[in-house]
Amino acid sequence: MKRVIHIVFSIFLLFNGISFFGQSRIKQKIILTKKENIKMADSILNLGMKHQDAGEYSKSLLLFDKSLRIYNHLGKSKNVGDCFSYKAVTFYYKGDYSNALLFFKKSIEVYKKTKYKKGISSILNNIGGVYYYLGNYLEALNYYKQAIVVQEELKDMKMTAGTSQNIGAIYSQVEDYPNALKYFRKSYLIYKNSTDLKAISQNLNASGIVYIKLSNYPKALKNLNQALDNANQINDKQLKIEILSSLGELFFKQSNFERALFNYNLSLKYASEINSLQYISIAEVALGKILNNLGKNKQAITKCLKGYSTAQKIGAISVKKEACDCLYKAYKSSQNDKLALHFYEKSINFKDSLKSGETSNKMMNMEFQRQQLLDSISHVNKEHAVEIRHKEEVQKKETQRNIIIISLGFIVLVALGLWNRLNYTRKSKIALKIEKDLSEELLLNILPEEIAQELKEKGFVNARDFNLVSILFSDFKSFTQTAEKMSPQNLVEEINTCFKAFDLITEKYKIEKIKTIGDSYMAAGGIPKPDKESLTNIVLAGLEMQDFMSKRKINNEANNNPAFEMRLGIHAGPIVAGIVGIKKFQYDVWGDTVNTASRIESNGIVGKVNISESLYDLIKDDESFVFQYRGNIHAKGKGEIKMYFVEKNPIISN
Repeated sequence: MKRVIHIVFSIFLLFNGISFFGQSRIKQKIILTKKENIKMADSILNLGMKHQDAGEYSKSLLLFDKSLRIYNHLGKSKNVGDCFSYKAVTFYYKGDYSNALLFFKKSIEVYKKTKYKKGISSILNNIGGVYYYLGNYLEALNYYKQAIVVQEELKDMKMTAGTSQNIGAIYSQVEDYPNALKYFRKSYLIYKNSTDLKAISQNLNASGIVYIKLSNYPKALKNLNQALDNANQINDKQLKIEILSSLGELFFKQSNFERALFNYNLSLKYASEINSLQYISIAEVALGKILNNLGKNKQAITKCLKGYSTAQKIGAISVKKEACDCLYKAYKSSQNDKLALHFYEKSINFKDSLKSGETSNKMMNMEFQRQQLLDSISHVNKEHAVEIRHKEEVQKKETQRNIIIISLGFIVLVALGLWNRLNYTRKSKIALKIEKDLSEELLLNILPEEIAQELKEKGFVNARDFNLVSILFSDFKSFTQTAEKMSPQNLVEEINTCFKAFDLITEKYKIEKIKTIGDSYMAAGGIPKPDKESLTNIVLAGLEMQDFMSKRKINNEANNNPAFEMRLGIHAGPIVAGIVGIKKFQYDVWGDTVNTASRIESNGIVGKVNISESLYDLIKDDESFVFQYRGNIHAKGKGEIKMYFVEKNPIISN
């Protein structure tokens, strides 16, 4: 390898007029033909590709720049675009996504000027891949769609397979696994008839990861082993790293720690050889987690600290969070409470950051789903237009034939056709109105009226900030223990009875039900329209819910039936509200106010309405209520919070 590099580098120096015979000799000007220059640039580019495959990224970038200068000098635009593309791929492997996007976009600009459609298709796919890795699925989908248009023009099945696989990856990321497998399968059926072992291996690895998530471990193992065999045949280290990491995860999920250790160690070895920081950090942390499970806490600490340090360099928040969880468990098992607490707190912080990212992704996924829906509607409209045109042509021909046969027949047929048309239109309008009424009724049952109207008008709903909203949380104390005494049918009926009563109470006091999660019920006052009376109303609603539960308990115990008791907490503050979800619309709220409300509820007492100090300050002058100060209560993750019990004022009530 050193010999090859030396020869190529010498040729490049000769091209620039540099002599190897010392300054004392007369410089010789060596003139190469254009064909020789192109051959030299091609050799340098190929050598750069070999260094790229070996993970020697600094050398590959240097060689790509050298070949780029020669191609530029010779006016070989298409080859210039190739150099930009290879540089972009190198930056991607290095984790420098900003430069990867920069050089991919430079490459596509050159390809467009030269009308090199195959290159355009490839780069559009690659740009989509970078945005996909960055979590910007909407932008990724945009580039994949552009790529498919070009591929259809070229009738390039192989590129179509690659794009289908990328779309499958988006479905996998948003946890729509059936559609993900559908696109991976479509891609595989094209690849399996080719000799592109790298593409087949990547496809099998992607579907293997989906099968892991679906807990279909035999299918996952079969695909990943086949993928690894292919990667070994072509000796692609980057690909082997990714597949070995997937195998490590598969065996870890099955608690087969011996095989998980083997695969993660091998992945780490290859990743270290090519300096892939992303997979170095993943492997180090994964090994630490396995060692924790084996009770080897000191070794686990060493591994997780290394993984954390590497993840810190590339800003991989999810890996840092996993490392902190590992370190927390290891230090806790080693009875080092101080360091255990330190990494536990770090883990919580990273978890909050990931939740913010997940919320952002959910909003983008919602937009992705909306665009998919709009595309489907557009396709249906086009099909309908074609069908109408076809019908019109048929009708025209029939009319002409009938005119030739007999004028009377023409009049009868036209009259009959018009009557059928009018009758069909009338029935269609009636059917459409029924469907529209049902759709609107269903939408209003899911979303607030104002939000539903905005969704119908714009096709999407903007997230909104609210400065002051009250959040109510409730859950049943000792739910699991009480539920064990009930049959599944009786349990569902009891929860349904309670939540139906809560729905009627929230409707009575004009507060918005947000959602139920298991035995928890969540509602909000003051959204989507701010309401001055919402603070009073949500407290009255909470008191009425507790009153219902108390009466329900008395009735159940009288009939020797298990009874639930409920905690209920309310907090007020700023929130963000909007629609999330890719399968079903759901109006939801986020923010510290929501988390605090949950803590107020969990620190409450059954039968009581527990409120925060901030809500107390807003309603303390309301004569409808009397308050009992509880003092500073420690809330998990929030520290000390002043809390109050609130009840109806007996004087006002009477």
